[in-house]
Amino acid sequence: MRRISTKAAEYSDLLGSPWRGITETAFKNPPAGPSDELALELCEGMIDVTAALFNVSSKEIRKPGRATLGVSRVRQVAMYVAHVVLRLNMTDIGRAFGRDRTTVIYACHLIEDLRDDEDFDRIITMTERVAIAAFGSRLGF
Repeated sequence: MRRISTKAAEYSDLLGSPWRGITETAFKNPPAGPSDELALELCEGMIDVTAALFNVSSKEIRKPGRATLGVSRVRQVAMYVAHVVLRLNMTDIGRAFGRDRTTVIYACHLIEDLRDDEDFDRIITMTERVAIAAFGSRLGF
């Protein structure tokens, strides 16, 4: 973090006095995301929504450890939508799903790659729209 803020200060000096210090302040005070309780609540809701959409037991999605491919894929979709649409960070998503943040990173990359298929993309788009309808008012959409 030290290197980034030092570079930001250098660029701030290059931009001139009106911009001086603004980038340093942005690095020291990043915008606040949803609270931990709200992030957990949104993830719990996202699990329930995707379970209903894909006709999978929400208990299976929440279960720790490995699962069948179908259950894992639904969990990955839920993680992806929670990150992309609900704008939750990967650490919070991992905590809410009982997984590591690197698992969330893997899920997001995988789902993004699978979206190259038109049919799969339509399914994800529909899931994103349902998430916005269900949780958008909580996040100010």
